[in-house]
Amino acid sequence: MIDFSRVRRSLLKSAAALPMLALSVALGGQAMAAGKTITAVMHSDLRTIDPGFTTAYITRDHGYMVYDTLLATDSNFKVQPQMADWKVSDDKLTYTFTLRDGLKWHDGAPVTAADCVASLKRWGKNDGMGQKLMDFTASIEAADVRTIVLKLKEPYGLVLESIAKPSSLVPFMMPKRLAETEPGKQIAEQIGSGPFKFVQSEFQPGVKAVYVKNTDYVPRKEPSSWTSGGKVVKVDRVEWITMPDAQTAVNALQSGDIDFMEAPPFDLLPVLESNADLKLEVLNKFGFQTLGRMNFLLPPFDNVKVRRAALLAMNQKDVLDALVGNAKYYKICGAFFICDTPLATEAGAETLVKGNGMAEAKKLLAESGYDGTPIAIMAPGDVTTLKAQPIVAAQLLREAGFKVDLQATDWQTVVARRAGQKPVKEGGWNMFFTNWVAADVMNPIANVSIGGRGKNGGWFGWAEDAKIEQLKDAFVHASSLDEQKKIAADIQKEALEQVIYIPLGQYLGPSAWRKQLTGVLDGPATPVFWNVDKTE
Repeated sequence: MIDFSRVRRSLLKSAAALPMLALSVALGGQAMAAGKTITAVMHSDLRTIDPGFTTAYITRDHGYMVYDTLLATDSNFKVQPQMADWKVSDDKLTYTFTLRDGLKWHDGAPVTAADCVASLKRWGKNDGMGQKLMDFTASIEAADVRTIVLKLKEPYGLVLESIAKPSSLVPFMMPKRLAETEPGKQIAEQIGSGPFKFVQSEFQPGVKAVYVKNTDYVPRKEPSSWTSGGKVVKVDRVEWITMPDAQTAVNALQSGDIDFMEAPPFDLLPVLESNADLKLEVLNKFGFQTLGRMNFLLPPFDNVKVRRAALLAMNQKDVLDALVGNAKYYKICGAFFICDTPLATEAGAETLVKGNGMAEAKKLLAESGYDGTPIAIMAPGDVTTLKAQPIVAAQLLREAGFKVDLQATDWQTVVARRAGQKPVKEGGWNMFFTNWVAADVMNPIANVSIGGRGKNGGWFGWAEDAKIEQLKDAFVHASSLDEQKKIAADIQKEALEQVIYIPLGQYLGPSAWRKQLTGVLDGPATPVFWNVDKTE
Protein backbone atom coordinates (compact mmCIF):
# COMPACT_ATOMS: atom_id res chain seq x y z
CA MET A 1 0.00 0.00 0.00
CA ILE A 2 1.44 3.38 -1.02
CA ASP A 3 1.46 6.06 1.72
CA PHE A 4 0.71 9.09 -0.46
CA SER A 5 0.96 11.63 2.34
CA ARG A 6 4.49 10.39 3.01
CA VAL A 7 5.29 10.54 -0.71
CA ARG A 8 4.13 14.16 -0.91
CA ARG A 9 6.06 15.13 2.23
CA SER A 10 9.23 13.55 0.90
CA LEU A 11 8.82 15.36 -2.41
CA LEU A 12 8.72 18.72 -0.62
CA LYS A 13 11.80 18.12 1.53
CA SER A 14 15.14 19.66 0.58
CA ALA A 15 17.98 21.47 2.25
CA ALA A 16 17.23 25.14 2.91
CA ALA A 17 20.73 26.56 2.61
CA LEU A 18 21.24 26.08 -1.13
CA PRO A 19 17.85 27.47 -2.18
CA MET A 20 18.38 30.55 0.01
CA LEU A 21 21.83 31.03 -1.54
CA ALA A 22 20.30 30.74 -5.01
CA LEU A 23 17.66 33.30 -4.03
CA SER A 24 20.32 35.70 -2.82
CA VAL A 25 22.34 35.34 -6.03
CA ALA A 26 19.29 35.59 -8.30
CA LEU A 27 17.91 38.70 -6.64
CA GLY A 28 21.28 40.30 -6.11
CA GLY A 29 21.00 42.76 -8.97
CA GLN A 30 17.30 43.45 -8.71
CA ALA A 31 17.62 46.65 -6.74
CA MET A 32 19.73 48.13 -9.52
CA ALA A 33 17.21 47.26 -12.26
CA ALA A 34 15.61 50.40 -13.67
CA GLY A 35 11.82 50.84 -13.76
CA LYS A 36 9.16 48.28 -12.95
CA THR A 37 10.44 44.71 -12.56
CA ILE A 38 8.36 41.55 -12.15
CA THR A 39 10.15 38.65 -10.49
CA ALA A 40 8.61 35.24 -11.15
CA VAL A 41 9.36 31.66 -10.17
CA MET A 42 8.26 29.52 -13.10
CA HIS A 43 7.38 25.83 -13.03
CA SER A 44 10.88 24.91 -14.22
CA ASP A 45 14.37 26.23 -14.72
CA LEU A 46 15.01 27.47 -18.27
CA ARG A 47 17.92 25.87 -20.10
CA THR A 48 16.75 25.00 -23.63
CA ILE A 49 15.92 28.35 -25.24
CA ASP A 50 15.13 27.30 -28.81
CA PRO A 51 11.29 27.12 -28.92
CA GLY A 52 11.39 24.89 -32.01
CA PHE A 53 13.67 22.32 -30.39
CA THR A 54 11.52 20.95 -27.58
CA THR A 55 7.91 20.66 -26.46
CA ALA A 56 8.89 21.68 -22.88
CA TYR A 57 6.48 24.35 -21.67
CA ILE A 58 9.14 26.50 -20.05
CA THR A 59 10.70 26.85 -23.51
CA ARG A 60 7.27 27.64 -24.99
CA ASP A 61 6.81 30.31 -22.30
CA HIS A 62 10.20 31.76 -23.22
CA GLY A 63 9.08 31.72 -26.84
CA TYR A 64 6.03 33.85 -26.13
CA MET A 65 8.23 36.44 -24.44
CA VAL A 66 10.62 36.79 -27.38
CA TYR A 67 8.72 35.79 -30.52
CA ASP A 68 5.38 36.47 -32.18
CA THR A 69 3.07 34.40 -34.37
CA LEU A 70 1.31 35.00 -37.68
CA LEU A 71 -2.06 34.03 -36.21
CA ALA A 72 -3.37 33.41 -32.70
CA THR A 73 -6.31 31.83 -30.89
CA ASP A 74 -8.68 33.82 -28.66
CA SER A 75 -10.75 32.72 -25.67
CA ASN A 76 -13.61 31.67 -27.96
CA PHE A 77 -11.27 29.27 -29.80
CA LYS A 78 -11.47 31.62 -32.79
CA VAL A 79 -8.43 32.23 -34.98
CA GLN A 80 -7.38 35.89 -35.07
CA PRO A 81 -4.76 37.88 -37.01
CA GLN A 82 -1.56 38.53 -35.08
CA MET A 83 1.43 39.37 -37.30
CA ALA A 84 -0.64 38.83 -40.44
CA ASP A 85 -4.13 38.87 -41.92
CA TRP A 86 -5.28 36.25 -44.43
CA LYS A 87 -7.50 35.46 -47.39
CA VAL A 88 -8.61 32.04 -48.68
CA SER A 89 -9.31 31.29 -52.34
CA ASP A 90 -12.76 30.08 -53.39
CA ASP A 91 -11.40 26.59 -54.08
CA LYS A 92 -9.87 26.47 -50.55
CA LEU A 93 -6.46 25.63 -52.00
CA THR A 94 -4.61 28.95 -51.62
CA TYR A 95 -4.07 30.86 -48.38
CA THR A 96 -2.54 34.32 -48.69
CA PHE A 97 -1.11 35.98 -45.58
CA THR A 98 -0.21 39.69 -45.51
CA LEU A 99 2.15 40.97 -42.80
CA ARG A 100 0.98 44.03 -40.88
CA ASP A 101 2.96 47.26 -40.75
CA GLY A 102 5.63 48.01 -38.17
CA LEU A 103 7.09 44.54 -37.66
CA LYS A 104 10.79 44.56 -36.79
CA TRP A 105 13.20 41.97 -35.46
CA HIS A 106 14.95 42.76 -32.21
CA ASP A 107 18.14 43.58 -34.14
CA GLY A 108 16.29 46.32 -36.04
CA ALA A 109 15.83 44.49 -39.36
CA PRO A 110 12.32 44.44 -40.89
CA VAL A 111 10.30 41.23 -40.72
CA THR A 112 9.85 39.81 -44.23
CA ALA A 113 7.67 37.16 -45.80
CA ALA A 114 10.81 35.13 -46.59
CA ASP A 115 11.59 35.02 -42.85
CA CYS A 116 8.10 33.71 -42.13
CA VAL A 117 8.21 31.10 -44.89
CA ALA A 118 11.46 29.71 -43.46
CA SER A 119 9.94 29.74 -39.95
CA LEU A 120 6.85 27.84 -41.07
CA LYS A 121 8.97 25.26 -42.84
CA ARG A 122 11.12 24.70 -39.74
CA TRP A 123 8.02 24.35 -37.54
CA GLY A 124 6.44 22.00 -40.07
CA LYS A 125 9.28 19.52 -39.69
CA ASN A 126 9.01 19.23 -35.91
CA ASP A 127 5.40 19.74 -34.79
CA GLY A 128 2.63 17.15 -35.21
CA MET A 129 0.08 19.62 -36.53
CA GLY A 130 2.78 21.19 -38.67
CA GLN A 131 3.80 17.83 -40.12
CA LYS A 132 0.21 17.02 -41.04
CA LEU A 133 -0.25 20.46 -42.62
CA MET A 134 2.91 19.94 -44.68
CA ASP A 135 1.55 16.59 -45.86
CA PHE A 136 -1.25 18.55 -47.55
CA THR A 137 0.92 21.47 -48.70
CA ALA A 138 2.12 21.85 -52.26
CA SER A 139 4.22 24.97 -51.64
CA ILE A 140 4.87 27.91 -49.31
CA GLU A 141 6.47 30.93 -50.93
CA ALA A 142 7.08 34.63 -50.38
CA ALA A 143 5.25 36.44 -53.19
CA ASP A 144 6.81 39.73 -52.12
CA VAL A 145 8.29 41.30 -48.99
CA ARG A 146 4.98 41.22 -47.08
CA THR A 147 3.03 38.38 -48.72
CA ILE A 148 3.17 34.65 -47.89
CA VAL A 149 1.34 32.23 -50.18
CA LEU A 150 0.53 28.71 -49.01
CA LYS A 151 -0.86 26.36 -51.67
CA LEU A 152 -2.47 23.02 -50.84
CA LYS A 153 -2.59 19.77 -52.80
CA GLU A 154 -6.18 19.35 -51.66
CA PRO A 155 -8.48 21.23 -49.24
CA TYR A 156 -7.45 20.89 -45.60
CA GLY A 157 -9.69 22.27 -42.87
CA LEU A 158 -7.06 22.85 -40.18
CA VAL A 159 -4.71 25.31 -41.92
CA LEU A 160 -5.56 28.35 -39.80
CA GLU A 161 -5.97 26.36 -36.58
CA SER A 162 -2.53 24.82 -37.09
CA ILE A 163 -0.75 28.14 -37.61
CA ALA A 164 -2.68 29.67 -34.69
CA LYS A 165 -2.08 26.81 -32.24
CA PRO A 166 -1.43 28.27 -28.79
CA SER A 167 0.79 25.68 -27.18
CA SER A 168 3.47 23.01 -27.42
CA LEU A 169 5.61 23.60 -30.54
CA VAL A 170 4.15 27.00 -31.41
CA PRO A 171 4.86 28.30 -34.94
CA PHE A 172 6.91 31.28 -33.76
CA MET A 173 8.38 33.54 -36.42
CA MET A 174 12.14 34.18 -36.51
CA PRO A 175 14.68 35.58 -39.00
CA LYS A 176 15.34 33.39 -42.03
CA ARG A 177 19.01 32.87 -41.11
CA LEU A 178 17.92 31.33 -37.79
CA ALA A 179 14.99 29.36 -39.14
CA GLU A 180 17.31 27.68 -41.65
CA THR A 181 19.48 26.20 -38.87
CA GLU A 182 20.16 22.60 -39.81
CA PRO A 183 17.88 19.96 -38.23
CA GLY A 184 18.98 18.72 -34.83
CA LYS A 185 20.77 21.97 -33.94
CA GLN A 186 19.47 24.78 -31.78
CA ILE A 187 19.33 28.30 -33.15
CA ALA A 188 22.36 30.44 -32.30
CA GLU A 189 20.59 33.67 -31.30
CA GLN A 190 17.36 34.69 -29.61
CA ILE A 191 16.12 37.28 -32.11
CA GLY A 192 12.36 37.58 -32.37
CA SER A 193 9.85 40.34 -33.02
CA GLY A 194 7.85 39.81 -29.84
CA PRO A 195 6.97 42.09 -26.93
CA PHE A 196 10.10 41.35 -24.87
CA LYS A 197 13.79 41.03 -25.64
CA PHE A 198 15.89 38.28 -24.10
CA VAL A 199 18.94 39.59 -22.21
CA GLN A 200 21.56 37.03 -23.17
CA SER A 201 24.27 38.69 -21.07
CA GLU A 202 22.24 38.12 -17.87
CA PHE A 203 21.11 34.58 -18.63
CA GLN A 204 22.32 32.19 -15.92
CA PRO A 205 20.84 28.70 -16.36
CA GLY A 206 19.90 27.41 -12.95
CA VAL A 207 19.72 30.95 -11.55
CA LYS A 208 17.70 33.35 -13.70
CA ALA A 209 16.52 34.48 -17.14
CA VAL A 210 15.89 38.16 -17.86
CA TYR A 211 13.61 39.91 -20.37
CA VAL A 212 13.22 43.63 -21.05
CA LYS A 213 10.45 45.52 -22.77
CA ASN A 214 10.80 45.72 -26.56
CA THR A 215 10.22 49.44 -27.03
CA ASP A 216 9.95 48.97 -30.81
CA TYR A 217 7.06 46.52 -30.53
CA VAL A 218 3.76 47.80 -31.96
CA PRO A 219 0.88 45.94 -30.28
CA ARG A 220 -2.36 45.18 -32.06
CA LYS A 221 -5.26 47.41 -31.09
CA GLU A 222 -7.62 44.60 -30.06
CA PRO A 223 -7.86 43.64 -26.37
CA SER A 224 -5.69 40.76 -25.17
CA SER A 225 -7.44 37.40 -25.31
CA TRP A 226 -5.42 34.24 -24.69
CA THR A 227 -2.48 34.52 -27.11
CA SER A 228 -4.26 36.96 -29.44
CA GLY A 229 -4.83 40.70 -29.44
CA GLY A 230 -2.70 43.52 -28.14
CA LYS A 231 0.43 42.39 -26.34
CA VAL A 232 0.89 45.60 -24.37
CA VAL A 233 3.92 45.49 -22.09
CA LYS A 234 3.37 47.58 -18.95
CA VAL A 235 6.61 46.83 -17.09
CA ASP A 236 10.25 47.40 -17.98
CA ARG A 237 11.71 44.06 -17.02
CA VAL A 238 10.73 40.48 -16.13
CA GLU A 239 13.08 38.16 -14.24
CA TRP A 240 12.48 34.43 -13.98
CA ILE A 241 14.18 33.28 -10.78
CA THR A 242 15.08 29.61 -10.29
CA MET A 243 14.10 28.20 -6.87
CA PRO A 244 14.05 24.40 -6.88
CA ASP A 245 12.84 24.30 -3.27
CA ALA A 246 9.09 24.98 -3.19
CA GLN A 247 9.02 26.09 0.45
CA THR A 248 11.70 28.69 -0.25
CA ALA A 249 9.69 30.03 -3.19
CA VAL A 250 6.50 30.20 -1.14
CA ASN A 251 8.35 32.08 1.62
CA ALA A 252 9.78 34.51 -0.95
CA LEU A 253 6.32 35.12 -2.40
CA GLN A 254 4.84 35.81 1.03
CA SER A 255 7.67 38.16 2.00
CA GLY A 256 7.49 40.09 -1.29
CA ASP A 257 10.92 39.01 -2.54
CA ILE A 258 9.19 37.63 -5.63
CA ASP A 259 5.92 38.68 -7.28
CA PHE A 260 4.63 35.54 -9.01
CA MET A 261 4.81 31.77 -8.54
CA GLU A 262 3.53 29.69 -11.42
CA ALA A 263 3.13 26.28 -9.78
CA PRO A 264 3.01 26.28 -5.97
CA PRO A 265 2.78 22.75 -4.55
CA PHE A 266 -0.71 21.58 -3.68
CA ASP A 267 0.29 20.87 -0.08
CA LEU A 268 1.10 24.55 0.46
CA LEU A 269 -2.00 26.05 -1.16
CA PRO A 270 -3.80 26.53 2.21
CA VAL A 271 -0.88 28.70 3.38
CA LEU A 272 -1.16 30.91 0.30
CA GLU A 273 -4.96 31.06 0.45
CA SER A 274 -4.78 32.48 3.97
CA ASN A 275 -2.48 35.37 2.96
CA ALA A 276 -4.52 38.51 2.20
CA ASP A 277 -1.64 39.97 0.15
CA LEU A 278 -1.80 37.15 -2.41
CA LYS A 279 -4.15 36.04 -5.17
CA LEU A 280 -4.52 32.38 -6.08
CA GLU A 281 -6.12 31.43 -9.40
CA VAL A 282 -6.20 28.66 -11.99
CA LEU A 283 -5.05 30.40 -15.19
CA ASN A 284 -5.41 27.37 -17.45
CA LYS A 285 -9.08 26.53 -16.89
CA PHE A 286 -8.88 23.43 -19.13
CA GLY A 287 -6.12 21.95 -17.03
CA PHE A 288 -3.47 19.37 -17.82
CA GLN A 289 -3.21 15.73 -18.78
CA THR A 290 -0.35 13.88 -17.13
CA LEU A 291 1.13 10.85 -18.89
CA GLY A 292 3.88 8.28 -19.10
CA ARG A 293 5.87 7.73 -22.29
CA MET A 294 8.04 4.72 -23.13
CA ASN A 295 10.99 4.38 -25.48
CA PHE A 296 9.91 2.11 -28.35
CA LEU A 297 13.46 1.77 -29.67
CA LEU A 298 15.06 0.04 -26.66
CA PRO A 299 14.29 -3.17 -24.78
CA PRO A 300 12.18 -4.06 -22.97
CA PHE A 301 9.54 -1.60 -24.27
CA ASP A 302 10.19 -2.54 -27.90
CA ASN A 303 7.96 -5.50 -26.97
CA VAL A 304 4.24 -4.59 -27.03
CA LYS A 305 3.41 -7.25 -24.41
CA VAL A 306 5.85 -5.62 -21.99
CA ARG A 307 4.32 -2.20 -22.71
CA ARG A 308 0.85 -3.64 -22.11
CA ALA A 309 1.98 -5.12 -18.79
CA ALA A 310 3.28 -1.71 -17.72
CA LEU A 311 0.00 -0.02 -18.69
CA LEU A 312 -2.05 -2.61 -16.79
CA ALA A 313 0.04 -1.96 -13.67
CA MET A 314 -0.75 1.77 -13.69
CA ASN A 315 -3.48 3.27 -11.53
CA GLN A 316 -4.57 6.86 -12.14
CA LYS A 317 -5.85 7.42 -8.60
CA ASP A 318 -2.52 6.41 -7.10
CA VAL A 319 -0.71 8.88 -9.36
CA LEU A 320 -3.16 11.75 -8.80
CA ASP A 321 -3.32 11.23 -5.04
CA ALA A 322 0.46 11.57 -4.86
CA LEU A 323 0.70 14.38 -7.41
CA VAL A 324 -2.24 16.51 -6.25
CA GLY A 325 -3.83 14.97 -3.16
CA ASN A 326 -6.87 17.26 -3.23
CA ALA A 327 -9.68 15.82 -5.38
CA LYS A 328 -10.88 19.40 -5.97
CA TYR A 329 -8.00 19.80 -8.39
CA TYR A 330 -7.92 16.45 -10.21
CA LYS A 331 -10.06 14.19 -12.38
CA ILE A 332 -9.64 10.47 -13.05
CA CYS A 333 -10.06 10.22 -16.82
CA GLY A 334 -9.34 7.47 -19.33
CA ALA A 335 -9.84 9.70 -22.40
CA PHE A 336 -6.80 10.42 -24.56
CA PHE A 337 -8.51 13.54 -25.89
CA ILE A 338 -9.63 15.03 -22.54
CA CYS A 339 -12.80 14.26 -20.63
CA ASP A 340 -15.89 16.44 -21.15
CA THR A 341 -14.85 17.40 -24.69
CA PRO A 342 -16.49 16.32 -27.99
CA LEU A 343 -13.93 13.60 -28.74
CA ALA A 344 -13.79 12.10 -25.26
CA THR A 345 -14.23 8.36 -24.73
CA GLU A 346 -12.93 6.16 -21.94
CA ALA A 347 -13.31 2.95 -23.94
CA GLY A 348 -10.49 0.52 -23.25
CA ALA A 349 -9.11 2.46 -20.28
CA GLU A 350 -10.92 0.58 -17.51
CA THR A 351 -7.82 -0.61 -15.68
CA LEU A 352 -6.33 2.89 -15.61
CA VAL A 353 -9.55 4.37 -14.24
CA LYS A 354 -10.46 1.59 -11.80
CA GLY A 355 -6.92 0.50 -10.91
CA ASN A 356 -7.79 -3.17 -11.24
CA GLY A 357 -5.17 -4.36 -13.72
CA MET A 358 -2.32 -5.51 -11.47
CA ALA A 359 -3.09 -9.24 -11.56
CA GLU A 360 -3.34 -9.17 -15.35
CA ALA A 361 -0.13 -7.11 -15.53
CA LYS A 362 1.79 -9.76 -13.62
CA LYS A 363 0.39 -12.51 -15.82
CA LEU A 364 1.18 -10.71 -19.09
CA LEU A 365 4.68 -9.77 -17.98
CA ALA A 366 5.40 -13.41 -17.19
CA GLU A 367 4.17 -14.39 -20.66
CA SER A 368 6.06 -11.62 -22.47
CA GLY A 369 9.55 -13.08 -22.14
CA TYR A 370 10.71 -10.09 -20.09
CA ASP A 371 14.28 -10.90 -19.05
CA GLY A 372 14.61 -8.61 -16.06
CA THR A 373 16.12 -5.67 -17.97
CA PRO A 374 15.96 -2.71 -15.54
CA ILE A 375 13.56 0.06 -16.57
CA ALA A 376 15.47 3.35 -16.57
CA ILE A 377 12.93 5.97 -15.45
CA MET A 378 13.99 9.61 -15.42
CA ALA A 379 12.74 11.23 -12.21
CA PRO A 380 13.06 15.05 -12.11
CA GLY A 381 13.04 16.45 -8.60
CA ASP A 382 12.83 20.17 -9.37
CA VAL A 383 9.34 20.51 -10.91
CA THR A 384 6.39 20.33 -8.52
CA THR A 385 4.05 18.77 -11.07
CA LEU A 386 6.51 16.11 -12.26
CA LYS A 387 8.00 14.75 -9.03
CA ALA A 388 5.34 12.25 -7.99
CA GLN A 389 4.63 10.36 -11.22
CA PRO A 390 7.99 8.53 -11.56
CA ILE A 391 8.01 7.54 -7.90
CA VAL A 392 4.49 6.08 -7.95
CA ALA A 393 5.02 4.42 -11.33
CA ALA A 394 8.25 2.82 -10.12
CA GLN A 395 6.43 1.31 -7.13
CA LEU A 396 3.61 -0.04 -9.30
CA LEU A 397 6.00 -1.46 -11.91
CA ARG A 398 8.03 -3.21 -9.22
CA GLU A 399 4.83 -4.72 -7.82
CA ALA A 400 4.04 -6.07 -11.32
CA GLY A 401 7.47 -7.75 -11.51
CA PHE A 402 9.63 -5.19 -13.30
CA LYS A 403 13.11 -4.25 -12.18
CA VAL A 404 13.27 -0.45 -11.99
CA ASP A 405 16.20 1.95 -12.06
CA LEU A 406 14.72 5.25 -10.81
CA GLN A 407 17.23 7.91 -11.84
CA ALA A 408 17.05 11.20 -9.92
CA THR A 409 17.65 14.20 -12.16
CA ASP A 410 16.20 17.63 -13.00
CA TRP A 411 13.62 18.49 -15.65
CA GLN A 412 15.93 20.28 -18.04
CA THR A 413 18.20 17.23 -18.07
CA VAL A 414 15.14 15.14 -18.93
CA VAL A 415 14.28 17.58 -21.74
CA ALA A 416 17.77 17.20 -23.21
CA ARG A 417 18.20 13.48 -22.53
CA ARG A 418 14.82 12.32 -23.86
CA ALA A 419 15.80 13.59 -27.33
CA GLY A 420 18.63 11.01 -27.52
CA GLN A 421 18.27 7.51 -28.94
CA LYS A 422 21.36 5.94 -27.37
CA PRO A 423 21.27 2.74 -25.30
CA VAL A 424 20.60 3.17 -21.59
CA LYS A 425 24.25 2.44 -20.75
CA GLU A 426 25.22 5.43 -22.91
CA GLY A 427 22.74 7.86 -21.40
CA GLY A 428 19.55 6.55 -22.95
CA TRP A 429 16.25 5.99 -21.17
CA ASN A 430 13.20 3.74 -21.04
CA MET A 431 10.46 5.94 -19.60
CA PHE A 432 9.68 9.52 -18.63
CA PHE A 433 6.61 11.43 -17.50
CA THR A 434 5.28 14.77 -18.61
CA ASN A 435 2.17 16.93 -18.69
CA TRP A 436 0.26 18.40 -21.62
CA VAL A 437 -2.10 21.34 -21.36
CA ALA A 438 -5.53 20.17 -22.50
CA ALA A 439 -5.40 22.36 -25.62
CA ASP A 440 -2.42 20.33 -26.85
CA VAL A 441 -4.20 16.97 -26.72
CA MET A 442 -7.87 17.68 -27.45
CA ASN A 443 -7.73 16.12 -30.91
CA PRO A 444 -5.48 13.55 -32.62
CA ILE A 445 -3.85 16.11 -34.93
CA ALA A 446 -2.80 18.50 -32.16
CA ASN A 447 -1.75 15.64 -29.86
CA VAL A 448 1.97 15.24 -30.62
CA SER A 449 2.38 12.11 -28.52
CA ILE A 450 -0.39 10.18 -30.29
CA GLY A 451 1.61 9.99 -33.52
CA GLY A 452 3.10 6.90 -35.14
CA ARG A 453 5.87 8.34 -37.31
CA GLY A 454 8.68 6.56 -35.47
CA LYS A 455 12.16 7.92 -36.15
CA ASN A 456 10.78 9.89 -39.11
CA GLY A 457 9.61 12.95 -37.22
CA GLY A 458 8.02 11.15 -34.28
CA TRP A 459 7.90 12.53 -30.75
CA PHE A 460 10.37 11.34 -28.10
CA GLY A 461 9.87 7.61 -27.66
CA TRP A 462 9.46 7.24 -31.43
CA ALA A 463 6.36 5.09 -31.59
CA GLU A 464 5.89 3.69 -35.07
CA ASP A 465 2.31 2.87 -36.00
CA ALA A 466 1.09 3.16 -39.60
CA LYS A 467 -2.51 2.50 -38.56
CA ILE A 468 -2.62 5.55 -36.32
CA GLU A 469 -1.22 7.74 -39.09
CA GLN A 470 -3.86 6.39 -41.50
CA LEU A 471 -6.59 7.10 -38.96
CA LYS A 472 -5.27 10.64 -38.47
CA ASP A 473 -5.50 11.18 -42.24
CA ALA A 474 -9.09 9.92 -42.11
CA PHE A 475 -9.81 12.31 -39.23
CA VAL A 476 -8.79 15.40 -41.20
CA HIS A 477 -10.96 14.24 -44.14
CA ALA A 478 -14.00 13.59 -41.92
CA SER A 479 -17.07 15.57 -42.98
CA SER A 480 -18.92 15.61 -39.65
CA LEU A 481 -18.31 15.66 -35.91
CA ASP A 482 -19.92 12.24 -35.58
CA GLU A 483 -17.43 10.83 -38.05
CA GLN A 484 -14.55 12.51 -36.20
CA LYS A 485 -15.78 11.01 -32.92
CA LYS A 486 -15.77 7.51 -34.40
CA ILE A 487 -12.26 7.93 -35.80
CA ALA A 488 -10.98 9.40 -32.55
CA ALA A 489 -12.37 6.37 -30.69
CA ASP A 490 -10.58 4.06 -33.15
CA ILE A 491 -7.34 6.00 -32.60
CA GLN A 492 -7.72 5.64 -28.84
CA LYS A 493 -8.32 1.89 -29.20
CA GLU A 494 -5.15 1.50 -31.27
CA ALA A 495 -3.17 3.74 -28.90
CA LEU A 496 -4.17 1.61 -25.92
CA GLU A 497 -3.50 -1.68 -27.69
CA GLN A 498 -0.02 -0.56 -28.74
CA VAL A 499 0.49 1.59 -25.61
CA ILE A 500 1.52 4.69 -27.55
CA TYR A 501 1.47 6.43 -24.18
CA ILE A 502 -0.26 6.03 -20.81
CA PRO A 503 -2.76 8.78 -19.84
CA LEU A 504 -2.63 9.14 -16.07
CA GLY A 505 -5.45 11.60 -15.45
CA GLN A 506 -6.17 15.32 -15.48
CA TYR A 507 -5.53 18.11 -13.01
CA LEU A 508 -5.76 21.86 -12.51
CA GLY A 509 -2.75 23.87 -11.35
CA PRO A 510 -3.31 27.19 -9.52
CA SER A 511 -0.78 30.03 -9.78
CA ALA A 512 -0.18 32.60 -7.05
CA TRP A 513 0.90 36.24 -7.16
CA ARG A 514 1.06 39.32 -5.03
CA LYS A 515 -1.86 41.69 -5.43
CA GLN A 516 0.48 44.44 -6.64
CA LEU A 517 0.23 42.62 -9.98
CA THR A 518 -2.83 43.38 -12.09
CA GLY A 519 -3.92 42.27 -15.54
CA VAL A 520 -2.69 38.65 -15.26
CA LEU A 521 -4.21 36.81 -18.23
CA ASP A 522 -5.71 33.33 -18.36
CA GLY A 523 -5.50 30.88 -21.25
CA PRO A 524 -4.12 27.52 -22.40
CA ALA A 525 -0.51 28.79 -22.66
CA THR A 526 0.03 30.66 -19.42
CA PRO A 527 1.63 32.51 -17.84
CA VAL A 528 2.26 35.40 -20.22
CA PHE A 529 3.59 38.72 -18.97
CA TRP A 530 2.18 41.25 -21.40
CA ASN A 531 -0.86 43.17 -20.07
CA VAL A 532 0.51 42.72 -16.51
CA ASP A 533 1.18 45.86 -14.47
CA LYS A 534 2.80 46.27 -11.08
CA THR A 535 2.04 48.88 -8.46
CA GLU A 536 4.54 49.71 -5.75
